[in-house]
Amino acid sequence: MAKDLARVLAGDPVTAAKALLGCFFSANGVTLRLVEVEAYAGIGEDPGSHAHRGQTARNSSVFGKPGTLYVYFTYGMHFCANVACRPAGVGSAVLFRGGEVVDGVEIARDRRLGATDRELARGPARLAKCLDLTRDADGVDLLDPQSSVRLLAGKSVPPKRVLSGPRTGVAGEGAGTPWRFWIDGDPAVSPYRPAVKRSRPAQTSTA
Repeated sequence: MAKDLARVLAGDPVTAAKALLGCFFSANGVTLRLVEVEAYAGIGEDPGSHAHRGQTARNSSVFGKPGTLYVYFTYGMHFCANVACRPAGVGSAVLFRGGEVVDGVEIARDRRLGATDRELARGPARLAKCLDLTRDADGVDLLDPQSSVRLLAGKSVPPKRVLSGPRTGVAGEGAGTPWRFWIDGDPAVSPYRPAVKRSRPAQTSTA
């Protein structure tokens, strides 16, 4: 049964994250089936979130209405994509961590030269590159039927196939929060990697 994405994204990020598994993310000629996501709460709730300390020019889209795309640049190398959830101003979001390319595979291969089909969108930076998402797409309404960057409903994943664990790359107080969700056994799910200490101050690689 297809999901009502507007209703899903109006709710809490954990429920939204699990419901987004099996949905489709389409942009720039490529469509993915989402197989891995992470949930992030809002201001003062989640130390692992970009929204934890409040709204800035950089993270303003994560405070947008449910369905707003938040794209950020991390470690000077990669873009990552999230969708805002809960009411505007809260700052909750779901990070798109992994997907299976179901349409536009030749385009995806050109963008990810040398990657196997399994690895085309296996991880948040690869996913964004596969869809050719940059900061230019930040703030797009993913639920707008006229948008070229869309989030589309898919079939529900059976609860027994949805696994959870700590979020990838989150350090400090929020490190153990089990808000990473993935489809059990799907080859496009990325391997878990704990946070590593960097030689310079690092931003969290999450929403």
